[in-house]
Amino acid sequence: MKRLFLLAGLMLSATTVHAQDKVTIEFVYPYSAIFDVTYEAILPRFQEAHPNIEVKFRASYEEYEDASNTILREAVSGNLPDVTMQGLNRQQILVENDIAQPLDPFIAKEADFEVEGYHPAMLQLSTFDDQVYGLPFSVSLPVGFYNTAMMQDAGIDGFPATWDEVIAACGTLREAGYENPIFWDWQITGNWLFQALMWSQDKPIVEGNAMTLDSPEALVALQTIQKIVNECGMKNLSVEEAITSFTSGEIPMLFSSTSYVGRISRGNADLAFTTASFPGIDGAPLGLPAGGNAAMMTSTSDDPAVRAAAWEWIKFLTSGEGAADVARTTGYMPPNRAANELILADFYDRYPEKASAVEQLPLMREWQAYPGANGLAITQVIYDGLERLVTGEQPDMEELQQELVDEVAELLPH
Repeated sequence: MKRLFLLAGLMLSATTVHAQDKVTIEFVYPYSAIFDVTYEAILPRFQEAHPNIEVKFRASYEEYEDASNTILREAVSGNLPDVTMQGLNRQQILVENDIAQPLDPFIAKEADFEVEGYHPAMLQLSTFDDQVYGLPFSVSLPVGFYNTAMMQDAGIDGFPATWDEVIAACGTLREAGYENPIFWDWQITGNWLFQALMWSQDKPIVEGNAMTLDSPEALVALQTIQKIVNECGMKNLSVEEAITSFTSGEIPMLFSSTSYVGRISRGNADLAFTTASFPGIDGAPLGLPAGGNAAMMTSTSDDPAVRAAAWEWIKFLTSGEGAADVARTTGYMPPNRAANELILADFYDRYPEKASAVEQLPLMREWQAYPGANGLAITQVIYDGLERLVTGEQPDMEELQQELVDEVAELLPH
């Protein structure tokens, strides 16, 4: 009997120790409509591999601007998560404000880190002052989405390679009875597609601490958007309305992030659609901005166990298997060699609609953050300017360009 009590006591003691050894980390990510299904796939495998780590999910960010603003507020209030997903163009502000922590000390302890698939070119997206502050989780490039049945019905063979060809296709589609033939996602986070039009001309929107909104390329970008809006008769839908309209077979052409592939497929499994390369100005684009997000450590815990657990979560998310789930559930490219070359060996043959971004990888350029502490405000100024363009409030592109130049100049560091 004494032995039974002793065994029971030992078992209770072991259980107590095991419970005490469990570490909880807090995690938050943007775009629940895109990524919920991804984390639903990843989390059970992580829990199986790390039963002593509990990942507590906070309410998701709406988009990348919300992610940046929220983290900046939480840094002031002392309520930071242990791991956060931030847009590739929003990492720098966390580095400059000493919110994000370098991952090099953790990477240094990993054996064969690059062999696990972390491609140096992808790591460069999250490297500042020669230190790695994030591991890219998902990478996208802009593409064209096409309803193949509607395009064929209008007699359009192939897919437009330039915006002039897109506009010509709009005319053909309208003649065939499609009143709203296009949506160009001008509202997308971080002025991403505006930067795409700039990079298409091999012109960055930021050079050093200056912006190039006064350049001929910026004027061409504005004029191109105006032609898409006016000559295609594009309606000013919200992004949600546009995706729903495309998914339901009302819009033949949609231009946005390849990340929407999974969402569109889940929204209408019977929809016949494909993707193709993003059109250029006078030919193929000379460059395109890399979209997506990276996992960053923002833990303020003094407990080494918490920080170690946060690193295990970051590492698992961006590993070959974790990155492969990104491709399987969304349209993002996994920024991990192991996922692209091994786990997903025949994936893009089976799902060609997810391959367009991969085919454009040689065009990948930086999704640029705007200089100084007012980067988010500059993003809003450009957004507001594009809204005036799309709604027709400002029909003169040279005037609009000057308005943007003047408004942004007040926000740049001096």
